[in-house]
Amino acid sequence: MYYEMRTYTIKVGNVPAYLKHFEEVGLPIITKYQKLVGWWYTEIGELNQIIHIWEWESLDHRAEQRKALYSDPEWLEKFIPTAFPMLENQESKLMVAANFSPIK
Repeated sequence: MYYEMRTYTIKVGNVPAYLKHFEEVGLPIITKYQKLVGWWYTEIGELNQIIHIWEWESLDHRAEQRKALYSDPEWLEKFIPTAFPMLENQESKLMVAANFSPIK
């Protein structure tokens, strides 16, 4: 199993709007293609960050599902035009769980 940790830095003042837009618009669309493991935002440390983790069966599965997501008219027309202007930075890390990890 693979896990993708995505860290987005949101423009100052936009975290509440981004959270609302993702929950109401983005989440119902993206979860047709990806399995959400967890979703957080920062309160201490580097602020204005959203961290989310997605689960993938394989890297091929990830590629197929990401391609399908980016072909979905709802994602392209209802989520991206509002969400992307709120972003300052995006980082993605693919991770493999250690044998002793509670999440495998």
